[in-house]
Amino acid sequence: MKPNAYLVNIGRGGVIDEHAMAEALKAGRIGGAGLDVFEQEPLHASSPLWELENVILTPHMSGANRGYMDKACELFVENLKRFASNRALLNIVDPKLGY
Repeated sequence: MKPNAYLVNIGRGGVIDEHAMAEALKAGRIGGAGLDVFEQEPLHASSPLWELENVILTPHMSGANRGYMDKACELFVENLKRFASNRALLNIVDPKLGY
């Protein structure tokens, strides 16, 4: 990954070597991470990920709500139409705001 890249894992914790990722984050080899899943859940209190300023941690159920998938699919379809017609996309991340 590039040094300014952010890793986001909301799928399965085991697909990422947490120790190697933490070392890369500490060393600045990657810019940051947003993590919703971990190798062991809940994330152990001694994990170095808790202390890193360039990491956002959320509970594994952070996106769970009634109708989430329907809303997510509607947003995806709308953004696909917008992308195809070269219009502004919805819900673009603003790094200056942090979300």
